[in-house]
Amino acid sequence: MKKLILIALVCVTFIACKNDKNITEKKVTIEEKTESKSELIARVFSFSEKQYEGLIKRIENNKPLLLPRGVTEEGKLRLKPYHDWTSGFFPGSLWYLYKNNQLDTWKNHAMKFTQAVDSAKYLTNTHDLGFMVNNSFGNGYSLTKNEAYKDVVVQASKSLITRYRPKVGAIQSWDTTPNMGWIAKRGWNTPIIIDNMMNLEMLYKAFEYTKDSTFYAIATSHAKTTMKNHFRADFSSFHIVDYDGKTGNVRSKEQGQGYVDASPWARGQAWGLYGFTQTYLNTKDATFLNQAKAIANYIMTNAKIPKDHIPYWDYDAPKIPNEPRDASAAAITASALLTLQQYVPEKKEAMIAYAESIIRKLSTPDYLAELGKNQGFILKHSVGNIHSGEENDKPLNYADYYFLEALSKWKSL
Repeated sequence: MKKLILIALVCVTFIACKNDKNITEKKVTIEEKTESKSELIARVFSFSEKQYEGLIKRIENNKPLLLPRGVTEEGKLRLKPYHDWTSGFFPGSLWYLYKNNQLDTWKNHAMKFTQAVDSAKYLTNTHDLGFMVNNSFGNGYSLTKNEAYKDVVVQASKSLITRYRPKVGAIQSWDTTPNMGWIAKRGWNTPIIIDNMMNLEMLYKAFEYTKDSTFYAIATSHAKTTMKNHFRADFSSFHIVDYDGKTGNVRSKEQGQGYVDASPWARGQAWGLYGFTQTYLNTKDATFLNQAKAIANYIMTNAKIPKDHIPYWDYDAPKIPNEPRDASAAAITASALLTLQQYVPEKKEAMIAYAESIIRKLSTPDYLAELGKNQGFILKHSVGNIHSGEENDKPLNYADYYFLEALSKWKSL
């Protein structure tokens, strides 16, 4: 009987050891299959090319040539003309694909859709010229050195600074005339939105190209005014600050596209991080670097952001976790951090790791579209303006743009 018990114990021990070995082997196998940085980048760029090839074939012969912005509530492709604020993102994404593969096919696609935005350079009724022109012609110039592209950037910058309000010290975002629909009904005088920080980079380029210090002075003044009035003590930002255009006094601070005035709208926090990072890059003024670092710290340590670092559309959205995430806010954040890390040695590794975690999550089926679906866009699950009832939990061209930009920056590290 004792021999039987001993044999049984040996067998149990052998099986247990074998199972432990299998578990170990499985762990090793899983680790071996973890996608490397280079594999992920190659996979996502290859997918993006195929996805956009299909989209381009559907729209390239349209006259006039319109730009893909997103998807309607009915699931149809949403196309927009050159004067839409998002018009520069799709050609900008094409320039990032060309930067990655250096193929003339993608250069030609980028040139074609960039040209479709050309007339935006004369617009003086919008602050979004940086989004429209810098992302298209600006990226095009950096990759081709086509002097005609540089001229468009300069002309667009001249148009943009007509919106500078000296008493406020900033560029007015929205007009408040009666034809402006819901904006006109809000009672604002001179509204400035945090998004406007993203348009300053084009003005700094215009200064670089022309040596006209007016562009530099206006961009820097706008950044200082925004830094002074848009941020709370914890370095979260309001979406909108309305000023009296005659006195420069603040009239109100509001959260236009966020949940409530006191809540942090996710994309707004990302705009601020990116905008002040770029402003430091162009001025080397440590004040702006410190602002960018503080915003980054606010985002990276925020317990209201899920562990995968893809935020809900507003950090305080009322039905979390049953609220849409915003892939666009995450992509903007990743891109900004991959620039900022160069100037913050004490946080370099943490910033790169945070950005990488976003990129890896966006590269999974949770956010990356299936080939041939999602109306040709790369990413799913972004939020435009949730209050408008459109573009909520939908693909958006600017999510794709900043995702490809982040991938490009990560690749170069």
